[in-house]
Amino acid sequence: MRALTVAPGRPDSLAVTDVPQPQRVEGELLVDAVAVGVCGTDREIANGDYGWAPPGADRLVIGHESLGRVREAPPSSDFSAGDLVVGVVRRPDPVPCGACARGEFDMCRNGRYTERGIKALDGYASEQWTVDPAYAVKLDSGLADMGMLMEPASVVAKAWEQVEKVGDRAWFEPRTALVTGAGPIGLLAALLAVQRGLEVHVLDRVTDGPKPGLVAGLGATYHRGTVEETCAHIQPDIVIEATGVGQVVFDAMAATGPYGVLCLTGVSAVGRRLTIDADSLNRDIVLENDAVIGSVNANHRHFMLAAEALAKADRDWLASLISRRLPLDGFAGAFEPAANDVKAVIEFETS
Repeated sequence: MRALTVAPGRPDSLAVTDVPQPQRVEGELLVDAVAVGVCGTDREIANGDYGWAPPGADRLVIGHESLGRVREAPPSSDFSAGDLVVGVVRRPDPVPCGACARGEFDMCRNGRYTERGIKALDGYASEQWTVDPAYAVKLDSGLADMGMLMEPASVVAKAWEQVEKVGDRAWFEPRTALVTGAGPIGLLAALLAVQRGLEVHVLDRVTDGPKPGLVAGLGATYHRGTVEETCAHIQPDIVIEATGVGQVVFDAMAATGPYGVLCLTGVSAVGRRLTIDADSLNRDIVLENDAVIGSVNANHRHFMLAAEALAKADRDWLASLISRRLPLDGFAGAFEPAANDVKAVIEFETS
């Protein structure tokens, strides 16, 4: 069968190659691929920045934003042939650490976890794949065109869970949220904020293209400019930072209202230097009981929360997040920047 594979650490090695049919272990689902989403992580792996092939292999099947349709399911499972399904990305380490042993493998303490399409496990960008039902989540049948948004939605579902856990250390009734960055993670974070009944503001640098309209479609307010300029008009109780841009990150730390929570979800590039007033920033965080947390990846519970959020969302709005759909043979286009891009998707099922 055909799959999109890469030789990790080797730039320009991304290619459609022939790989063996998956060998279904007893109890697993056999799944026909429908589509995979492409994100910055995939592009970094394709650039040779990181990525790990399975033990004994030279190439890695990439793709962690999965969407498939069950072909075969064990009778004892909660799945049936024809179900739409998404595979969880991370697997717990074999030791395991205390977090992994309790199903919180997104919080792995020793770094020995594996990840499909990223670290030591083949991903979902193949015509068929298998998955243990314990690491699969069923989707509403109406999400066949946009279910590959589940993985990024799981990331923000976890972020919101973490924000609420931190907020619950004392009385917490937030009213206003600011999301910095209007990429897929930022827009999905805004969606979940709207679903929580918050007044939502989204900050991004672009002035045209689809992003302002996507924000307006949620009933949220779109802002351009700086965090400081935006927060001169609002004092957010919660900030979800989804750019990873150092200046935005530190500006966001100073942007929350008293008892504010800032959740960092954007991964920064290394090597950039900033000059900040660290003493003033520390003073504000301490005196206002603010909290700054990082959040990455997701476990099975977060995928379930994401499935619920997508099922409640407007389908036309979700579909509009997908700016380009390409066939497997046209995969290269999904890895090249395009004007007004939000989310590029590689499709396997075209009928």
